[in-house]
This record gives sequence, C-alpha cells and structure tokens, in this order.
Amino acid sequence: MGAFVINGGKPLFGSAVISSSKNAILPIISACLLTDEECIIKQIPGLDDVTGMCELVSNLGADVRVDGKTRNIYICAKSLSGHTAEYELVSKLRASFLVMGPLLAKAGKAKVALPGGCPIGSRPVDLHLKGFEAMGAKIDNGHGFIEARCPGNKLKGTTIYLDFPSVGATENLITAAVLAEGQTIIENAASEPEIVDLASFLTKMGAKISGAGTDTIIIDGVDKVNGAEHTIMPDRIEAGTFMTAAALTGGDITLLNVVPEHLKPVTAKLRESGMEIIENGNSVKVRGIARPSALDIKTHPFPGFPTDMQAQLSAYSCFAEGTSVIVETIFENRFMHVNELRRMGAQIRVDGRTAIIEGIESLQGAQVRATDLRAGAALVIAGLAARGTTEVLDIHHIDRGYEFIENKLQRLGADIRRI
Repeated sequence: MGAFVINGGKPLFGSAVISSSKNAILPIISACLLTDEECIIKQIPGLDDVTGMCELVSNLGADVRVDGKTRNIYICAKSLSGHTAEYELVSKLRASFLVMGPLLAKAGKAKVALPGGCPIGSRPVDLHLKGFEAMGAKIDNGHGFIEARCPGNKLKGTTIYLDFPSVGATENLITAAVLAEGQTIIENAASEPEIVDLASFLTKMGAKISGAGTDTIIIDGVDKVNGAEHTIMPDRIEAGTFMTAAALTGGDITLLNVVPEHLKPVTAKLRESGMEIIENGNSVKVRGIARPSALDIKTHPFPGFPTDMQAQLSAYSCFAEGTSVIVETIFENRFMHVNELRRMGAQIRVDGRTAIIEGIESLQGAQVRATDLRAGAALVIAGLAARGTTEVLDIHHIDRGYEFIENKLQRLGADIRRI
C-alpha cells in the first residue's frame, strides 16, 4: 500500500499551487450524466477518487476520455447502457451515490449499491431518499442496493426540507431536480462552496438554479440540458492542510490558486493561535512565528469550521501551549487519528465527541497508520513538525484526496519520501 517516511523539524518555505477541489469535481462528474452532449471538465486533480468516479460513470455507459497533457476530462453520456452502479465500484468512494440523482432525472430509474468511503462514522443516505420520494420516486432498499424508479420516468418538483444540511443530499437533489417537472425548493440546504461550484456548472448546462450558497435553493426544471465546459474551484481543504503544516513547522509559504473567502474558519483559528496570515487576491501567505497557543474548535457545516480540517488542527494542537478542546459535531467516529498521535507522544483524552488535548513542546517520530483521508493528512503534519523519523502507513487513503502531496512538500523543503 506504500508509506511516507518523514524526517521532521524542517520549516516549509516557498510557494505551492493548490489543486482543484476533490469535493467539487466528484458531483460535477456525476452531473455530466444529465446530458447527451459532451462536457469538458478542466484542471482535474490527479486523485484516486477522481479515477474511481470516472470508472463508475464509464461503467454506466458514458464515454470518458482523460487528456493527460491538458488535464481535462471529456465526458459524453449520450449512450448510457445501464442504470446500475455496482458494488465493486461504489464501495470505493462515498460520492458514488451522487449518480442516483442524475440517473433518476435522465433515465427515470437508478440502482446503486450502498456506498463506501472513509470509515469515519455512519453517513446514512436517508436524506437523499426522502427527497427523491418527495419528488415522486419509488424506493426499494434491499440486498445491498437501493433501487429507485419514477412513475412515468419523470420526477416532480416539490418543496423538500432537509433535517440536516447534508452536502451530498443537497447535491444529489439539485441534480435530480434539474430535469424534473416544475419547481423544486430545497430548504435547510447545505451552503458549502462546492454546492455553488456544482450549481455554476449546471447553470452553464442550461439549468435554472437560484440560491446556491444559501440555505434555500430553487430549481426550475427544464426539458433538457446541454454540454458545458467548467474549471473546478480550488481545494479549500488542501489549502487548509498546507496552511496548518506551514504554521506548525515555523515556515513561511505562499499558497497560490486559493479563494481566501473559503478559508475563513481555518484562517481565523490559525491567527487566533498566533500565526501570521496575509491574504492577497487569489493567494495566501502563511508565516509560523511562534509555538501555537491552545485552541477551542467546534465543527459545523459551512460557514463553520469544516469537519474535514478537524484532524489536521488536532495534530496542530498537540504542539500548542495550553489545553485545546475540539468538539466534532458532524461525524461520530472522526477521532481515529487520536490513537496514532498518541503513539507519537500526544497527550489526548477523548470523551464522546470531544477531544481534550494537552499541548507539549514536540512529538516524537513513530510508525503510524492513516485510518482515513484526513487522519492521514494530520499524521503527515505531525510528522513534519515532530522530532526524528515518522513512517505513515496506508497512504492510499491520503492519495484519495491529495494530489502528489509528497512532491509539493518536497518542493517546500520537507524531508518526505514515498516508499
């Protein structure tokens, strides 16, 4: 599976270009199923999850071409040969369930295996299914698959209230509503930047969507949508990860291709802990000027502190002066990195969904295991700042969400190699 070997204690210096967003591109690939015309997605990140989603839509009959030179994906779903997303492909990534909305909208039927992804807690798809049912779909759940059909092969617009502002459910329901009859209103919708990026792409295709980025999204159904070209937004979680690594190692780096507005929660916490952050257009400069001060963090849906940055800031807090308290409100099993950080000497106590971290001057390198994507990123950050050598195992989790992370870190002066 591979591992990263990190010799810590080297500050990061220089500049790095942030890749396109993993969490934005996956629903956009799925949305390409809505049209018979070719869609072009530009500046794709070289991630295992992107490869997996391309394999999935290809398996459904879409023609998928990847141009390695331009880093563009060309997708044409004119001849869909099936409506079943098999377990072998779906089990690899959670976002695979996002094909259900486009399949229902275009083909009037969909059969999708229950999804996989990181084992960070129960992420039920009941919000997706309630929304589809409200739009007239008939749902059958059994034998590891969820099957949905639309009477008359057409969904009906309606008002849907989400019990929780789920990003995945919001994305799935938006794409389903694009070709539905009449108007669909999604209330208590997720407002993450990735939702706005999806709506922007769909609007280029001819969809009629308003309110993306707020808690109420309105979609007026159209008869068909066209092909479109789209450049994916920068990855705010990759940017936050590199900001945290630079701050903790006492480095001085500039991140290019970022949207500072998307990074406000992370920026606020790093500044609160004593770090210097300078925003300039589409770049952010991060300077680690002292040992960090302790932090209190509570994860929330956007615009709150992102759950996808919780593990990284947990590792950061291990080096802080004082006691940090981190509360995870989104996923009940997102402290799996704690035991690995303890192997490096971290002083962490977990009580339910709260982690209490007693900061120490430094951690000691050790052999640790990436249990999920963001936990892996946290361990890399800890290894960069720790004394001695850290070996991070099971880095296939990290490859799902970070494009050549070791190459970018090496160019910033980190002593890290893949074995």
